[in-house]
Amino acid sequence: MKQINICIKHNLLVGLLIGLWLFVFAFIIKPFDDGTINLRAWFFISFGFSVMAFLCYGLLTIIQKSLYKRIEKWNSSLEIIAIFLFHILYLIGVFTFYKCPILNGGYNFSEFFSIIFIKVALIITPVIILARRYLIKLIPIKEDVLLFKGENRLDVLKIKKADLVCISNAQNYVEIFYIEDGKLQSKLIRSSLKKVQDDFDFLVQIHRSHLINPMHFKSWRNANTIILTQIELPVSRNYKDVLMAL
Repeated sequence: MKQINICIKHNLLVGLLIGLWLFVFAFIIKPFDDGTINLRAWFFISFGFSVMAFLCYGLLTIIQKSLYKRIEKWNSSLEIIAIFLFHILYLIGVFTFYKCPILNGGYNFSEFFSIIFIKVALIITPVIILARRYLIKLIPIKEDVLLFKGENRLDVLKIKKADLVCISNAQNYVEIFYIEDGKLQSKLIRSSLKKVQDDFDFLVQIHRSHLINPMHFKSWRNANTIILTQIELPVSRNYKDVLMAL
């Protein structure tokens, strides 16, 4: 698992699902019957266990979002740790609720863990895993947008990465060629080719004066010229090997 959905709203929906599932499980199966809780308390205890699950998952949501923003990555190990952390939080929360004066449960912590909590963990863990995997599908697909800024305040161009065709040197400016409404457009921005290449490392240099977006490479016109989308550019001998490797 290399992705994680950190959307608070989506994760709270998962927390709500877990809470509802626990309420049904607790109210129907009644795994908490230790002989000290009367029947009038079943609805309350089921509701309490489900609300505690929702609150603990909400806390996990905040923790994992903060962690992800800090390290900007996710993997299977972190996913396992996140699920384990939820169980730790939930164990502390539900045991506190179980021993509160209203319920005054009869089991001590070790008995509660082995007799009650293990059952709950086995029930909710598959639900958590499946729900979190589904959350990945809800991650919105973001289009890559490139922002070019020149030395002048008005030298700004924002385009999609897929629309950028190439960039050419024009003395103290660079000329950016891009597709708009199916036609090739261009804009001059006061900057250098080297700065543009440093800012956008996916660009490929084919000439001392030209950078291309490899997505728009079509074919070779001849040994010294390539065809891009709606434009042709010369290729220097020094950069042929790089282009041939595309």
